[in-house]
Amino acid sequence: MATCPRSSAQQEVWCPQRGLARGPWIRGAPLPLPVWAHYESPTLTCDTVEQYEELASSVELETQRLLRELRYDTCDNVLRLYRDFKENGEPSNLEHFYRKYQPRIVAERHTCVGLGFELLRRVQCLDQRFPGVAEALYLVSCEETIGDVAGYVGGPPAADSGEKEHILVCLKIEIAGRRGIMLLDPGYHIARVITVMHDKAYPNTGWFTQTDDQDGKTEYHYTLCSTDNDYVEWHERKTRRSTSALNNPSNQVALIYVARPYLTAIDVTERRNLVYNFRSLLARDFKGHLVAGIYFKVTSDQPLFNIFHQTIRGKKRAKISFSKFQDLSKIELDDDEAEIITECARQMNIPLQDFEGLLSALARMLHDSAFVKQLFAINAKINTLAKDN
Repeated sequence: MATCPRSSAQQEVWCPQRGLARGPWIRGAPLPLPVWAHYESPTLTCDTVEQYEELASSVELETQRLLRELRYDTCDNVLRLYRDFKENGEPSNLEHFYRKYQPRIVAERHTCVGLGFELLRRVQCLDQRFPGVAEALYLVSCEETIGDVAGYVGGPPAADSGEKEHILVCLKIEIAGRRGIMLLDPGYHIARVITVMHDKAYPNTGWFTQTDDQDGKTEYHYTLCSTDNDYVEWHERKTRRSTSALNNPSNQVALIYVARPYLTAIDVTERRNLVYNFRSLLARDFKGHLVAGIYFKVTSDQPLFNIFHQTIRGKKRAKISFSKFQDLSKIELDDDEAEIITECARQMNIPLQDFEGLLSALARMLHDSAFVKQLFAINAKINTLAKDN
C-alpha cells in the first residue's frame, strides 16, 4: 500500500504560503496581532457516509503515523531562542529581541504548529483518491480556557485580546447534503479524526476518552457553538483518581475558530510558545499514548525535570535536578537515574549523547537567572492579555 512521503531531519519543513503571514505589532502589545484569511476554504463533498468513512480512515492513519514517528517538542525552540539571544541580543532586553525574532519551524522539532504543517504536508498524497482534500485542509486557531463563551463569540476573534496558543488542522465537509467539520489535533496527541456535524448525527464524534491512567481520566467533546457556527467548542473534562475528586471532575472550554484559515501560526502561536513556563519533549505511540519523555516548569528555584519511560508494569518515573547536567564532563548520576536516562533516550529514539547534551543545554539556560526572569516577564504580559477571555 502506498504511503505519504516523510520528511527527514535535514529537510526544511514544508509550510504553505498561507501559513507564513506576519502579524502587525501595536505599541505595548506582547504579541503581534493574529491574521486570518479573507476567504473561506472550500468544502469537500462526500456523496455518502461510506465515502466519508473511507476519507476519515485514510486521514486518521496518516495522523497516527505522524504521532508515532515525530516527538512533541517545546524544548528545542526555546533553546534556539536562548542561543540566538545570547549571540545577537542585548543581555538586558529580551523583550526587544523577542519582538524582532522570527520563530522557525525545524524538522522533527515540532510544537503543535510544526505538527500541523507536517500533517498538511503528509496528506497531500491523498488528493489522488479524494480530489480536492489537499486544497480544502487548512490550519485553524484555538483560544484555550475560555471563561465567557457568549462574550467571546459573535464575529471573528478579537485580534488584540487573545494569545491563540494552539492550532489544529480543519476540513469543512458535506456528506449527502449534511454539513460538518473534520478536526485533527496531533499537538494534543489525538490519534483520531474528530467529526463535528451540524445536525449532531452520525458520524458526529461526541464525547470520547483521550487518556485513562493511574492519575485519572481526560475526556473531550467537540460541538459547534450554538450561537455562532464559526466556532467549535472544545470541552475538556478531567476526573482525578483521588477519592475527593472522583465525583467532582474539572471542566474547561476552548474555542476553535473554523470559519477562515489562520495565517499567523508561526508568527503568533509559535512565538507565544517560546515563552511558556512549561516545557516538554514527548514520544507518542500509534494511538497517541505517551511512551517516554521529559517535562518541567521553568523556574527561578533549583530546576528539576520529570522523566518517564514505558515498562511492562506501566510507566517508570523520576525527578532529576538539572544541576547534574550543567557540566557534561562531570555528570554524576546514581544507578537508577542513569538507567532511566538511558532507557528514556532509547524509547524516544534519541542517541544518549544527544539526550545528555540537550539536558545540559537546558540546565545552562535555566541557570541563567537574568534570561529566566525576562522570560517570565513576557509570559506574564501575555497571560494578562488573555485573562478576560
